[in-house]
Amino acid sequence: MPWIDPIPPQDLPGHRTSTEEPEDLDRWWGERLAEARSAAAPPSVTPYGGDVYGPVEVFDVAFSGARGDRIRAWHLRPPGAAAAPVPTVVVFIGYGGGRGVPVEHLWLPAVGLGAFVMDTRGQGGNWTVGATGDPGRDDDGPEHPGVMTRGIARPETYYFTRLIADAVRAVEVAAELDGVDRERIAVGGTSQGGGLALAAAALVPGLVKVCHADVPFLCDIRRGITICAEDPYKEIADFLAQHDDLVPAALETLRYVDCALLARRITADCLVSVGLMDEVTPPSTVYAAYNEIAAPKELAVYRFGVHAQPLAHYERRLRHLRSRLLGGSGGGQGSAAEPGPAVR
Repeated sequence: MPWIDPIPPQDLPGHRTSTEEPEDLDRWWGERLAEARSAAAPPSVTPYGGDVYGPVEVFDVAFSGARGDRIRAWHLRPPGAAAAPVPTVVVFIGYGGGRGVPVEHLWLPAVGLGAFVMDTRGQGGNWTVGATGDPGRDDDGPEHPGVMTRGIARPETYYFTRLIADAVRAVEVAAELDGVDRERIAVGGTSQGGGLALAAAALVPGLVKVCHADVPFLCDIRRGITICAEDPYKEIADFLAQHDDLVPAALETLRYVDCALLARRITADCLVSVGLMDEVTPPSTVYAAYNEIAAPKELAVYRFGVHAQPLAHYERRLRHLRSRLLGGSGGGQGSAAEPGPAVR
């Protein structure tokens, strides 16, 4: 697998996005989130699985996301969380996947952390299952198969506006659940999930203490759709090749959900990973977001990494979470005040 990014590896650390931030970005997102909060109903929380999961408690949750739409989630609590609230990671899923089944997320409660796993509206039909549709749409224009171009003519109707609002609401709802220590909440995910983690950390910085974004999608999007020959970015390029009249509007919409721009608002302690041979989220797009984060941060660089991480990276994630949320040493992989070493 070659290095596909036009920017050579030695120049990536200096790459910054060339996309200009909308002047009304904060106001605009404030309005979207206010709409979601005003339409919210109380979440429903139902025990799930009986004794299948032993001492780990599992709940099937339905909460209000964008526009009040009901979004499904899993809440997993390690033993003892009912008596003493525990740090909890809000987990977001990669493109095409849904919340799956609880057994896929046991690695977090296994080390003493709670997990709140948000389902992804309108996805979950590819590599892991989902249980949430995409209701409340008011866009009826053409779209490419997939969700990358759904409602792209306006930021208010764009699919990822709804999905990011869902992610913010997931953090807010998780913070109020029994067994969750609202002072120790993390967000995390891979690819699309990594982009959602960055967005949630940016839009509710007061709640998110730690942010993990692995090979994050939705960063420096304008660049991604011009240099990437793989889906999901290619969905937008293919669509605009046939709808040239929508190019200005689509590019304007993408500025409002670009995590390289939202990342400037993050205050959480961040761990980001990048693969220099990633053909799905080109490394320059990841660096574009990472370089906008002003909070404490670490970057795990995999020189032969593709759109995944080696299994050893999961151990680094656990060290980082435990050191920031549980007060342990975390195995010495950097500190909260300065970047840790790159992984190669």
